Amino acid sequence: MSPHAPAAQNLILRRPDDWHVHLRDGAHLPDTVNATARQFARAIVMPNLKPPVITAAGGAAYRERIMAALAPGLDFEPLMTLYLTDHQDPAELDPSVFTAAKLYPAHATTNSAAGVTDVAHIRPLLEALQRLDLPLLIHGELTDHDVDIFDREAAFIERTLKGLVRDYPGLRIVFEHITTMDAVDFVRQSGPNIAATITPHHLALNRNAMFEGGIRPHAYCLPVAKREGHRQALLAAATSGSPKFFLGTDSAPHEVSTKESACGCAGIYNAPVAMESYAMSFEAMGALDKLEGFASLFGPRFYKLPVNEKHVVLERKSQIVPAQLTVGQGNVVPFLAENALPWTFKGP
Repeated sequence: MSPHAPAAQNLILRRPDDWHVHLRDGAHLPDTVNATARQFARAIVMPNLKPPVITAAGGAAYRERIMAALAPGLDFEPLMTLYLTDHQDPAELDPSVFTAAKLYPAHATTNSAAGVTDVAHIRPLLEALQRLDLPLLIHGELTDHDVDIFDREAAFIERTLKGLVRDYPGLRIVFEHITTMDAVDFVRQSGPNIAATITPHHLALNRNAMFEGGIRPHAYCLPVAKREGHRQALLAAATSGSPKFFLGTDSAPHEVSTKESACGCAGIYNAPVAMESYAMSFEAMGALDKLEGFASLFGPRFYKLPVNEKHVVLERKSQIVPAQLTVGQGNVVPFLAENALPWTFKGP
C-alpha cells in the first residue's frame, strides 16, 4: 500500500522496521526497547555490549533480556547479530539465533576494541556467512592512523570493501549508516547483494552541526557527519526509490554525563522520533511517496523476510521534542531536542 494524503494530510504506510539499532543492556533496556517497539515491528539489534555478543548462547540470552523488557501490548521482534572477532569459531553462526553478523573494525566506534583487526583473520567466518546466506553488516570505516576521520569511509571502500565484494560474490552485505557520496556511488554500482542503511541524523545534519557556536557533543556520532554535498547525496539516495537503500536509525543512547565530557561518546538517540524525522527529510525532498519503500519494504526484501501486514499513521500534527529523556537511571538528550517537528507518529 503506497502512502497517501487524505483530507487530514496523514501518511498511512506499512509498519516499518529498523535495520540497525543499539538497545544497550541492563537498566537502559526498558526505555530503549519500548521506544523502538512503539515505531518498528522488527529491529536488527547491534551486539557491541560489554562484553560483546560473540557466541550463540550470548545472543539467545540477550534476546531473552530484550523480550523481558518489552511492555505489555507491544508487538516487536528483535533480530540478533553476532559480533565478529579475529579468532572466532564459525560454529557460533547459528541461524536459529542470528539473523546476521556484524563487522566492527577494531576501535572504530563504541565498544569495538574486540573487533576485527584485519579481514584476513575472519575468512572462515565470511565463508560460513556466504554458505549460510546470512548477511554481513559492516561499520565501514578504516581506522589506520594515516587516514583522516572524514575520509575513513572512502578509504574503507578502496582498501577493504571492494576486495570483500570481489572475493565473496555470494555474500549479502549491508554497508551500514553510510555518510558519503562515495558510499552511495559504490552501492549503486554494485550488484544486488550490496545494500546500505541511512540514518535520520545523517539525512538532517552535516558536519557543521558539531561546531555551531561551539562544540556540540549531542551531534557527534560515528561515522561523523560529512560535508553538505555528502548529505545531499544521501538524501537523493534515500528518496530515489532504489531498493538498495533502506532505513537503519543507528539510534545509540549515551547519558548526558558521558556525552558532555572531556572525551564524549559517539552516538545519537533518535528512536523516539525516528519516523517523524525521516518524514521531515523526505517531505523536504518532495518525496513522501517514497517513504514507505525506504522504511517498510526494501529492508525486508533484502533480508528475505516478509513485509509487515499492519499499517501505521504519521499524523500531520506538530510536536516539540523534549530537551531530555530518562533512559535507565540517567538522562539522554534526544535527536532534534527542543525542535518542532511537523509530524507525530501513531502506532498500529
